[in-house]
Amino acid sequence: MSKSLHSLLALLLAGTATSALADITVGVTLSTTGPTASLGIPEKNTVALLPKSIAGQKVNYIVLDDATDPTAASKNARKLVYEDKVDVIIGSTSTPTSTAVLEVAAESKTPQIALAPFAPAADKAAWVFQMPQDFGIMAGAIAEHMAASGVKTVAFIGYTDGYGELWLRDMNRVAAAKGIKMVATERYNRTDTSVTGQILKIISANPDAVLIAGSGTPAVLPQATLVEHAYKGRIYQTHGVANKDFLRVGGKNVEGTVLPVGPILVAEQLPDSNASKKVALAYIKAYEAAYGADSRNSFGAHAWDAGLLLQHAIPEALKKAKPGTPEFRAALREAMENVKEMPADHGVFSFSASDHRGLDSRAVVMVRVENGNWKVLH
Repeated sequence: MSKSLHSLLALLLAGTATSALADITVGVTLSTTGPTASLGIPEKNTVALLPKSIAGQKVNYIVLDDATDPTAASKNARKLVYEDKVDVIIGSTSTPTSTAVLEVAAESKTPQIALAPFAPAADKAAWVFQMPQDFGIMAGAIAEHMAASGVKTVAFIGYTDGYGELWLRDMNRVAAAKGIKMVATERYNRTDTSVTGQILKIISANPDAVLIAGSGTPAVLPQATLVEHAYKGRIYQTHGVANKDFLRVGGKNVEGTVLPVGPILVAEQLPDSNASKKVALAYIKAYEAAYGADSRNSFGAHAWDAGLLLQHAIPEALKKAKPGTPEFRAALREAMENVKEMPADHGVFSFSASDHRGLDSRAVVMVRVENGNWKVLH
């Protein structure tokens, strides 16, 4: 091979390597199996619809399943960060798995966009942005509805993990502010097959209402048990059940349930003035074109909102650094902090250095389950 040809080949190879390094790599860990699979599967479906190019840069997505297991979520995050060299992590699906991912994200200084709400440790919070509504916003809406409905006493049954713990904390606070007394507190595991003992204790306390703090199909069990034992008070659920599988599995047992949801779930019922309506309808059109009529999902919409956030932040980060570098990850985190008034499926996001949740009351719509569907309460 001539010297000039050898030099040309070297230049071409170098150009190919540079081009490969310029790709943006998004790591994704979701719970597509295990107790929260009904949430994780539509999230995975949505990731497949996210843009493959942003600001002229190719975007690669690496999607892993953590089986609703915090240990697996941590292992996935380590693989994504240290082997795949991702620029950002989307995930995970549940509170415990998202918490586990943050340990790795903060350690490696990789931005994380969580699809489940949780309370990050103060020394790690700078690296995570949360798409779902804050527990406090949703609990406040529930307490307001309870007070307006004449509820004076409430009982609580929720997961034994961080999801239940955070809901109990915030519900105690907002209920007390509305003069509502918490008369019973019970817990259960996501994988439990019976909660009869806990429900009998709740019924014996004779509360005006019961709040179930669960997610997906496992949240049906306490409600079905309440109905089985002829509980006549009001039943509230959290936004963790806002998917079709909850309605399908719950059937008649979940009729009349009241809960707070994001605008996406009832987009057609919202006024045109609602800031999320146009964005939500666009997501619904894209998702249902790919996965069938009436297949929309509140949890898949969190993944769509994560994609919107990246589309706003990546162009700004590219002005400061190249993908695949610590400088780009830092620039991406900074760019996300500067996103303001971004309409999304679940509300309007405005982040800052001190606020990585970004949502306000525009993120909440109160609904009731009527005839196996969601009905906006006015």
